[in-house]
Parts: sequence; C-alpha cells; structure tokens
Amino acid sequence: MMGLLLSLLLFAVTPVRAEERGPVVLAAASLQEAMSDAADAWAARGHPRPVISFAGSSALARQIEAGAPADLFLSADEEWMDHVAARGLLRKGTRSDLLTNRLVLIAPADSSLRLAIAPRFALARSLGTGRLAMADPDSVPAGKYGKAALRALRVWDSVADKLARAENVRAALALVERGAAPLGIVYATDARASRRVRVVDTFPQGSHPAITYPLAVLRRSTHPDAAAFRAFLLSRAGRAIFARHGFGTR
Repeated sequence: MMGLLLSLLLFAVTPVRAEERGPVVLAAASLQEAMSDAADAWAARGHPRPVISFAGSSALARQIEAGAPADLFLSADEEWMDHVAARGLLRKGTRSDLLTNRLVLIAPADSSLRLAIAPRFALARSLGTGRLAMADPDSVPAGKYGKAALRALRVWDSVADKLARAENVRAALALVERGAAPLGIVYATDARASRRVRVVDTFPQGSHPAITYPLAVLRRSTHPDAAAFRAFLLSRAGRAIFARHGFGTR
C-alpha cells in the first residue's frame, strides 16, 4: 500500500507531460505478470509504456475515491468496480468484463499433503497448528471468494480463527512460498506464476461467485492513450497475453 501511495504521489508532483509516459493503470495484485507483459506489448507498438500500480482491488478503489491520478482501473471483482461507479468516477461506456479466474488451495512446493476439496473436507485438521493464508476475506476479492467457497463447503467455521490475513492475494501467496503458512487460497494464475507452491486442489466453480475482472477508464483521465490502451487489452492480441498467463477471457 505504501508503494502505491508513493508512486501515485510521484506522478502527482513530477512535471512529466502525459504524452511522455503511458497511462497510469491501477490493477489487481493478481495481474502482475500479465499486465506487465501487456504493457510491454503496447510499448513495442510504439506507445509510451503504461505505468501500472498493483494492489488489492479494495485498496485501489479507495485510492480512486480519494482522487488518485490514474487513468484506468482493472479490478478483481465486480463489487469494487461497482463501488467506484456508484461515486461517478468511471467514464461512461468504458466498463467491460475482461477476464475470469479460478480459485485454488495451495501448499509449499515441497509439501506432500494430499487433500481433496469437498463438503466438510478436513481443512482444519490439515492445517495442524499452522494458519490458512488468504487475502483479507472482509474486503479483498480473493479473500471474499475464498470465504464464500469455504462457507458453501461448510468448513469456514472450523478455520475462521486460523487465518493468516494478507493485504492482497500476492501477499497470501508469499506466506505459503516461504513456509509461513502450510496452506493458502489464491487464484489459479497466482499459483501458476510461482515455482515455490503447488496446487493441492481446485475449488468447484459453483462454490463461490464467478471470478470476473472488469476494466474501465476513469472519469478524471486525460491521457490521450487511455482509451486506446483499454481497446488493446480487450482486443484479440491483448486477451491472448492474459490467456498465456492462465486467465480466462470474456
């Protein structure tokens, strides 16, 4: 969060003309590799490279509400995009659903644990004295999806007091990567991006709301490339980049 605030402050006070840098994109933490590749591909076409700040969607939405100098928002769920839209901060006609994802249970790569996700599965017992790493289930999309799935599978009450709450999904991933938590819940694309974790099992799609990533241009944006970069992300070429990182496309 501090890095996001510092980067946004830098753009607010540094006298750089908009056309000399790319549009500022606020993107969900789970999009780090894919959005970085998309920005590189856009720059390879002769445009200034977009500037991307990654954080939990809830933190990004609050920054937009507070007046962050940004051009586009790519959220990991509809609710936080709705939050921004309800305050009149989106450019009309620019909101589109871009991506989908899956939710997985992960363990450190050297773990030998085997656990099948099913109603009342032995998650609490498998944790032992450890904690379940997940993004904050009260605000961050990945955590909210995870909580919904655990409730649907009737295991939430058994692990609710055994959580290692993280500020975003990549922070939850890091806890499992370094062995600070024996298990974690992240997106399938996060697990794919790391060699230090393995997927124990995938949550049934019907156990939680569909995971959708909406994209929109912000109303305050004045960058000449904002709409064009949005169009690129929605194009066949843009969607192919996300597909290579394991995202589903709409």
